[in-house]
Amino acid sequence: MEKRSLICGIDEAGRGPLAGPVAAAAVILPERFDRTILDDSKKLSSAQREHARDVICSHALAWGIGWASVEEIDRINILQASLLAMKRAFEQMLESDSLKAAADGGLPFAVEAVVDGLYVPDISVSCRALVKADAQIPEVMAASILAKTARDTEMSRYALLYPEYGFEKHKGYPTKAHRAAIMKYGPSPIQRMSFTVKPV
Repeated sequence: MEKRSLICGIDEAGRGPLAGPVAAAAVILPERFDRTILDDSKKLSSAQREHARDVICSHALAWGIGWASVEEIDRINILQASLLAMKRAFEQMLESDSLKAAADGGLPFAVEAVVDGLYVPDISVSCRALVKADAQIPEVMAASILAKTARDTEMSRYALLYPEYGFEKHKGYPTKAHRAAIMKYGPSPIQRMSFTVKPV
């Protein structure tokens, strides 16, 4: 019997910030999934993203989250760190209980990965890059949502450790308030030192 083909969407969140890790997610959706809750994560409100995240985590055929640390970003650059986080997300997805159950005796379906952007991670299945995939491919939209919500949650945790930097508000992005905090307090322990931090 010929295997049916499913799409694994992969996307990252956090390439642009001056601080914090980069997150990535990999998602395979079942054929019967409410795709009306999906969109580019940047176009959804925080409440809509959180609702979508709960539905994705509960009903996706498989999903995984991967990270690359600030130290890795500074050592290998943000592009390579993003691809590394994507690879880790995909590998974690392969370890999910639902996928392991389906894969008993071999996967009953073929998987093709679609990545938002121009570059693809080094993973074990066919993978293609597509610019603006997070606005076109439901599985990539889902990955975008999981990556964004995971990173936002992590940055809110860092805000408890380093409250003077306001990470719960700007999530490490180069806002005026973030730059002002850096100038006042110096770089935070999670600052990306390879990124140029300009004065306000």
